[in-house]
Amino acid sequence: MSNISGKPSYTLTFDSSTASLAVAVMEDGRLKAERNITAERNHSVHLITAIEEVLTEAGIAKSELAGIGTGIGPGSYTGIRIAVTTAKTLAWSMALPVAGISSLAALGLGGWATGTGQPPAAFEAAAGRRSEEPTAAAEQAAAGKPPAEWIIPLMDARRGQVYTALFEAAPGELPRRLAPDGIRLMERWVTALAGRLEALAPEARPSAVWFTGETEVHGAAAEALRPLLGGGRLETRPYVLEGVWAGLLGADRLLRGESDEVHSLVPNYTQLAEAEANLLRGV
Repeated sequence: MSNISGKPSYTLTFDSSTASLAVAVMEDGRLKAERNITAERNHSVHLITAIEEVLTEAGIAKSELAGIGTGIGPGSYTGIRIAVTTAKTLAWSMALPVAGISSLAALGLGGWATGTGQPPAAFEAAAGRRSEEPTAAAEQAAAGKPPAEWIIPLMDARRGQVYTALFEAAPGELPRRLAPDGIRLMERWVTALAGRLEALAPEARPSAVWFTGETEVHGAAAEALRPLLGGGRLETRPYVLEGVWAGLLGADRLLRGESDEVHSLVPNYTQLAEAEANLLRGV
């Protein structure tokens, strides 16, 4: 769905995997309108209304949309189902492409970007860029600049567990995945991250490591990484997902011509690895 014709490409993206219902309309990667509603995960009551409101504010009709993006999790099981079902229904009924995005990627991007003072407009050029184009992280390395920063989004999954992943990014660059979304025991996750850092030469280690999202419960565990960063920074930033960042990731996939088959798009609930599940059960 790359924009070759010169006409605006309007995309609608929403995410309801957390307590925040996030909805955004983008025009070629630029924000047109968004809604962010904290509804204690009662998102089924508010999602359709929020969609109608952002379309009205953006001044476009549903028929002008070029694609639908949806957060597929992980996170709240009920919330993920609401978003994915709504996206599939809209895409099928309107014959539009639908693109699933990682809710953790959106959470991580938003927390890191706002923490570093980068507005959404800083990422417009990155949305929809072809994969063969060099990333900002690669350009920084080639220019001898500091390594890219690590982004580690966190959603509390209780009992010492988190939904999490690992990304890297440089200013103005959408995050590149380094580790898959999953539910992990926080202590083991920090140990794994420490091992990953120790395997890197000091000059190749990230210039900063950002833990962002639901950090209140788990932020202290991140401190174990600080001694491994040398001159790098360790940042822990509470953050609530906002529509514009989900919208950027949805627009990015759709503008690059990527989409999912509407009937096979499913939520990413994730599961603990067998060893970690056994540990929780005391096996």
